[in-house]
Amino acid sequence: MQIFFEVVLPVVLVFALGFLLQKWKSVDIKPISTVAIFVMTPCLVFDTIYHATLDVQYAYMLLFAILLLFILIFLNKLVSFLFKLSPETETGMILSTAFMNAGNYGAPIVLFAFGEEGFAYAVSLMVIQSVLMNSFGVYFASKGRGTMIQALKVVLTMPATWALAVALLAQFLPAMPAAITGVTEIVGVATIPTVMIILGMQLAQIPLRGFEWKTINYNAVLRLLISPLIAFGITIILPIEPLLAKVLILTAAMPTAANIVIFSVQFNAQPRLVSSTTLVTTLISIPTITVLLMIL
Repeated sequence: MQIFFEVVLPVVLVFALGFLLQKWKSVDIKPISTVAIFVMTPCLVFDTIYHATLDVQYAYMLLFAILLLFILIFLNKLVSFLFKLSPETETGMILSTAFMNAGNYGAPIVLFAFGEEGFAYAVSLMVIQSVLMNSFGVYFASKGRGTMIQALKVVLTMPATWALAVALLAQFLPAMPAAITGVTEIVGVATIPTVMIILGMQLAQIPLRGFEWKTINYNAVLRLLISPLIAFGITIILPIEPLLAKVLILTAAMPTAANIVIFSVQFNAQPRLVSSTTLVTTLISIPTITVLLMIL
């Protein structure tokens, strides 16, 4: 129970603040999200990557994320084929299970559980997940109507992508002025609590009706239980160091990414299923993540 009170509960309470605020005041989330996406997250990404000691482990992290994504997509397509599910249901299942909440949820949990060193890995993984979600997520949500080139254009417009590129380039250049790194550090520190509150606000907007429990249960099992097991297998195969392995397994056990709901709504790709899965997996993840942390 100590892990729950010291790691999971503080994160959940911040989510609750955002949830209660949204229920009380019905705040317009878009302006806050815009600041978080275009200002705060890029500062966090730059500050973290710029000060990180990059090595081959980061390459393994990228390979891990790609392998996990394709395995989850394959499993969904296999289940869809075996049970003769509709293409629409298959799309909803993929969106609900292949993209985890590595940013709003995963990064703060890793920070509380493994400290700054683990957090550096978590932020890097958050960027990778954002790229995958904004490319493959858009592609599947559009049911193939869009091309991967169009999806990649979306990725290139993401400020976090450019922040990552600049931070990597800065690793090989003379030290940047303290005025610049000071700004990115100050803004970056505020990013995690802000995106956590935003997640709580997003959850408050999900309608509590019309749940497709059979599919949601499948999504929850795949997202919260099978995904970390797959992650464990990948970390055994790849020469990944123990701390990074723990971060990857823990992040793989995170609930459905809240931002994937935006794509499902935009492209009318089973938005009710995806949003309800996001809410249910987030709630169920409280005990499952606690147990996983005890195992790790």
